[in-house]
Formats: sequence, structure tokens, C-alpha cells
Amino acid sequence: MAPRNKYSVILPTYNERKNLPIIVWLLNDSFTKNGFEYEIIIVDDASPDNTAEIARQLQTAFPNRIILKQRSGKLGLGTAYVHGLQFATGNFVIIMDADFSHHPKFIPDMIRVQSTKDYDIVTGTRYSGKHGGVYGWDLKRKLVSKGANIFADTVLRPGVSDLTGSFRLYKKDVLEKVITKVQSKGYVFQMELMVLAKAMGYSVAEVPISFVDRVYGESKLGSSEIAEYATGVLSLWMRV
Repeated sequence: MAPRNKYSVILPTYNERKNLPIIVWLLNDSFTKNGFEYEIIIVDDASPDNTAEIARQLQTAFPNRIILKQRSGKLGLGTAYVHGLQFATGNFVIIMDADFSHHPKFIPDMIRVQSTKDYDIVTGTRYSGKHGGVYGWDLKRKLVSKGANIFADTVLRPGVSDLTGSFRLYKKDVLEKVITKVQSKGYVFQMELMVLAKAMGYSVAEVPISFVDRVYGESKLGSSEIAEYATGVLSLWMRV
């Protein structure tokens, strides 16, 4: 009899004290009602709003489900995933945002699709299928996001409709292999992971998701991140 699958969710946090209880409750609900084994690894970058204290309270509310790893400062999204991966005990890893823009209700769909053909990676896409979409963004931000994906797809041709998305399910061993080759640390990290995974021959499936702008707090995406993204695309183009 094959061992039961376990899903490790890595949640990087920075000033997410208001969002964290909601996302943890929804994750627990989504996993338990579908009978999936899971754990949540919260990687907090010394949030000044005391996100870590909320995480400790959640550890009491959800015993043996939450692992809290605190870091000394804001060290970048990519390094948070690398750090969290060290503590994952599941054979699958889910990476997602903690700001409620990624709804856990789509995780069972990702798990189901993965099992159909034993895919190495299942990625959520905002730009495909009847459930795909973006809500809460103004036209400018939608155009920037869509334009970023078209730019990356034109240059890199990865065959994935939402290259900048950050809601994904990986086989843990696949993520461990690919992540060692990633050079970027910020918002380019997700794109580089996918491009390298495709270049290494790993299989990828897509699941339509609806993306909702954060409920509480401010977006951390600014002009410097957009410039970093464009530079990252061209850098990847020269490498793969």
C-alpha cells in the first residue's frame, strides 16, 4: 500500500497579522474536509506588526499543524521559500501568498489534477479557463500583469499561461532540485522556478484560479519590482 500523501504549505509573511488567521482557517477547512494530511510552514521576516505572535496563537488553535520560522529581517520572497522548504515533511509542497489573494478552495482541484497524470507541478492560472480571473485590481495593474506575462512568454516561450503566478503545487523532490538553480530572490523567483523546471523537462499542468487583491494591508509590488522583473526575464533568456 502506497504511503499517504502529505502537503506542506509554505507561507512567507511580512505584516500579515490580519490576514493570517483567515488563511490558516481556510487552509485547515480545505484540507480536513477533503481528508488530506497537511502542515503549514510560516516564514516570517520580522514583521513589525507582530505577525509572529499571531502565528504562535494559531499554533495553539491548530495543534501540530503549524511550524513558525522567524527570520531577522525582510530577506526576500525567494529566500523565504528556500528557508521554509528545509522544514517541510510532506512529499508535496504548496507555495502561495498569505494575503488571501490565493483562495485555498482551489487546492483540492490542484491535487486532483496532479494525480490524473502524476504531474511534477500544478500551477494556478489567472488567464485560462472559466474560473480564471483577477478581481480588485484597477485596469492599469491588470495591464501590467498581463503585459508582464506576454513579455515573458514571448521571450522565454515556457508554454505556461500565467508565468508570474505564485500559487503552485510541487512534488517536493522536484522543487528541491529546481530551487538550487534559481538565482533571483524577489518577484522574479516564481517565474525563474517555472522556466527552469520546464527546461529541465518536468511536467506541468494548469488549474484556473481566481485571484483577489489582498483583503488587509498594502501591496508590496512597486516600480523597482517591475524593473527587476524585466531584467530577470532577459537574464533568464540568456541562460536557458
